[in-house]
Amino acid sequence: MWQPAFHRTRRRTPYDEAMRIAVLDDYQNVARTLADWGSLPAETVFFSGFLGHGDDAVCQALQDFDVVVAMRERTPFTAERLQALPKLKLLVTTGMRNAAIDLDAARDQGITVCGTSGSLAATAEHTWALILAAARRLDVELLSASRPRAIDQPWQQTLGTGLAGHTLGVYGLGKVGAQVAGIGRAFGMEVIAHSQNLSAARAAEAGVELVAKEELFARSDVLSIHLKLSERTTAVVGAQELGAMRSGSILVNTSRSAIIDEDALVAALGSGAPSLAALDVFDVEPLPANHHLLQTPGVIATPHLGYVTEEQFSIFYTDAVRDIAAWVAGTPLNVLS
Repeated sequence: MWQPAFHRTRRRTPYDEAMRIAVLDDYQNVARTLADWGSLPAETVFFSGFLGHGDDAVCQALQDFDVVVAMRERTPFTAERLQALPKLKLLVTTGMRNAAIDLDAARDQGITVCGTSGSLAATAEHTWALILAAARRLDVELLSASRPRAIDQPWQQTLGTGLAGHTLGVYGLGKVGAQVAGIGRAFGMEVIAHSQNLSAARAAEAGVELVAKEELFARSDVLSIHLKLSERTTAVVGAQELGAMRSGSILVNTSRSAIIDEDALVAALGSGAPSLAALDVFDVEPLPANHHLLQTPGVIATPHLGYVTEEQFSIFYTDAVRDIAAWVAGTPLNVLS
C-alpha cells in the first residue's frame, strides 16, 4: 500500500527540497549556454556523452536526479528504466512527441512528462541537404577536394545528377513533407505524393499530384519519407516498394528508420535501384562504427542531424527551463503524461 501513496506525493505535492536536474545527451556541449538554467532552484548537471543502451549504466548515472531533460529519443525511457529511477519526478522531452518514453508507465509511476515546442524547418532543410549531397555525390567529392592525391588521380570523381525536370516523391505530406515538396517545386521538380489518408484536395493545396503508393515508388527519381512511426508504418517500405524504384533513383529518410525494412534496403542497393540511400535515422543510435549499413555501397549517412540547429536547440532548452519552473510552481506546462 506504500507505493500508491508515494505516487500521489510525487505528482501532487509541491517540490520543496534541494532539486537536481540532469540534461542528457548534450553532444555538442551547448545546453548550458542556450537557456537560463541558473534561474532554477536546482543543481543542473549536463551529460555530453551518451550514457549507453544498457539499463544499468543509465539508471546508475541518473539515480540521484529528480528531473531529467531528454534530447528527443536519444535515451529511451522504458517502463523498466523508469521503475529503476525512484527519485525521478519530472521528465522533460524536447519536442511534443517522443516514442522512446513509455508515457503509460510514467503516469502509473507518478512521473510528470512535459514537452517543448520546436521548429519543423530544421528537418525539411536537412532533408534537402541530403538530397543535394546525394544528387551531387558530395560524400565522395568533399573528400576528393580535401585529401592529398597523386598527380594522375582525377580531382573530380563522379558525375552528378540534376534535379530540375525530375520527379520528387514525398511519402507523407504532413507539415515537414509539405515543406520538402515546396522546395522541390522551387527546384523545378515535378512533385508527387502519397500517404494513406492524403486527399486530392490536400495534395492540390500543396501544389503536388496525388498518386497511388505503387506509382510513387515507380515514378520518383528522388523519394523522401516523411511518415510518423506507428504499427501501421513499421517496415511499410519493404522489398516490394524498393523493387519498384528506378535505377539511379535516390531514397531519403529523415523520419524514423523502422519505416524501412533495413535488410530489404541493403538488398535493393545491391541491385542498383535505388542507387543511393541518404539516411539520417537508424535502428541503433549512436550508429556503431562497424554497422553493416556503413559497409553498404550507396549509403550516405548523417548522425541524426535533422533537428540539430542552434535555433532549434535554443527553443528546446528555453522551453525545458520554462517547463521545470512551471512544474516547481505547481502549474506544469506542455504535459504529455
